[in-house]
Amino acid sequence: MKQNGFPKRAILYALVFGGAVLLTIGVALLLLNINERQQEARQYPLQIVEIAEDEIDPAVWGLNFPLHYDRFMMTQTDYGETPYGGSTAYSKLERYPAMVTLWANMPFSVDHNEERGHFYAAIDQIETERVVVANQPGACINCHAAEAPQMIADMGWETFNRTPFNDLSDQLHFGSSCSDCHEPNTMQLRITRPALVNALEQRGIDVTQATRQEMRTYVCAQCHVEYYFLGEDRTLTFPWSQGYTIDNIEDHYDTYGFRDFVHAETGAQMIKIQHPEFEMWTTSLHARSGVSCADCHMPYMREGGIKISDHWIRSPLTNLTNACQTCHNIPEEDLEARILTIQGTTAGLLRSTEEALLETIETIVSAREAGATDEDLGEALQLHRAAQLRWDFVSSENSTGFHSPQESARVLANALDMARQSQIAALEVVYRLQGAPAADS
Repeated sequence: MKQNGFPKRAILYALVFGGAVLLTIGVALLLLNINERQQEARQYPLQIVEIAEDEIDPAVWGLNFPLHYDRFMMTQTDYGETPYGGSTAYSKLERYPAMVTLWANMPFSVDHNEERGHFYAAIDQIETERVVVANQPGACINCHAAEAPQMIADMGWETFNRTPFNDLSDQLHFGSSCSDCHEPNTMQLRITRPALVNALEQRGIDVTQATRQEMRTYVCAQCHVEYYFLGEDRTLTFPWSQGYTIDNIEDHYDTYGFRDFVHAETGAQMIKIQHPEFEMWTTSLHARSGVSCADCHMPYMREGGIKISDHWIRSPLTNLTNACQTCHNIPEEDLEARILTIQGTTAGLLRSTEEALLETIETIVSAREAGATDEDLGEALQLHRAAQLRWDFVSSENSTGFHSPQESARVLANALDMARQSQIAALEVVYRLQGAPAADS
C-alpha cells in the first residue's frame, strides 16, 4: 500500500533512520558538552597548595590557578593610550589644564594622572604627590592595597581609617590581589571591604543574598565608587543614603553640610568627586539588562579547551571581540566607532563645561574684588559648587560617558546651566555694588 506515492515501509525506514541520526547527533553534543565541562573543571584542581584565608600574594594563588594568575599579572602591562584613557600614566593636569583652577586648594590640582593597571594600585598611591601635600588617612588603603582587610582586623575599623596613610605605607606590598574578590578554597566571589557592605545595608541590600551575576559587579563596587571620609575618624563612607545619581549624592552631602575643600579663588564650599563608575553604571541600559562590570572588563576567554574569566582587567576598546561581540553581532570597526562617538561627544561637553566654570570663577573673583561678601555671593557660590560637582562626576568617572551616555549628557547639561546661572548671579552682585543696571535690565 502506498501513501502519497511512497510505500509505508519506506516512510517507516526514513523515520527510523532520521531518528537515529538525530539521536547520534544528540549523544555527540552531550559528550562534547561533558568533555568541555570536564576541561573547565580542571582549572579548579584538587589543591596543589593550601591557600590560607589571609593569603594576599597573587603568586601563591597562582599555584592553584595559573591561567587566571598569568592574565592578572598582565595588568602590569602598559598597552598604551586609548583616545580618552588607557594604561599610560600621563598627566591629566597637563592635558586638561582647566583642572588646576577648578581644583584650586585641593591636592588633585598638584597631581592627577591617568591610572595604570590594578597591579600598580599600591605603588601609584604611595608615589603620588597628593600624599605629600595632604595628610591622607589610612582609609585610602582600602582600595589601594590587599593588606587592607588584615589591617582592619588587627587595628579595628575606626583606628585603621583615621591613622595617617604615611604611618602605614611601609606595610604595603601588594596592590589588588585575588584575595580582594575571591574566597581562597572555592574561588567564590566575596566582599572584603566594609564600606561597601555598610553602604548597601543603608540601601536595604544584603550582599550575602546577591546572585553570582550581581557579585560580578559588587566586587568592583568595593572601590570604583564615589566616597568621602566621615567625621574625626575619617571613616570611609559611600554617599548613597538618598540613591546613586549625582542629584541623590548632592542631597546626601547637603544634608551633612559636607565639604572636601574651600575653593582658593571663589571661597565656595566644594566637593571632590572620586571615580563613580558603579553609580554611573546603575543608570545605564547595560545595568537594566543585567550586564555586570566583569562581562565587559573581564569577559570569558578560551585557553586551550578551558574557559576562564579574563583577569587582565582593561579597557574593552582593546578587546572588542570578547568584550562586546558576545552580545553585539556588529563588526569591530562599527563597535569602536559607536564607542568613540559617545566618548567624543561627552569629552566635548566636558570641555564646554570647564570653560563655563572658568568664566564663573573669574566673575566671582571680580565680585570679590568689587567688595562682595560671602552673603552677597551666596547664590553664586552654591551654584558654583553644584555645577562643578556635576562636571566632576562625569570627568572623574573613567568611561568618558560610555557607562551611561544619556545620564552623562544630562548631568553635563545641568552643570553647564548651573555654571552660567552662577556667573549671572555673580555679575548681578558686581552691578549692584558698582551702582550699574542689573544684568537683565
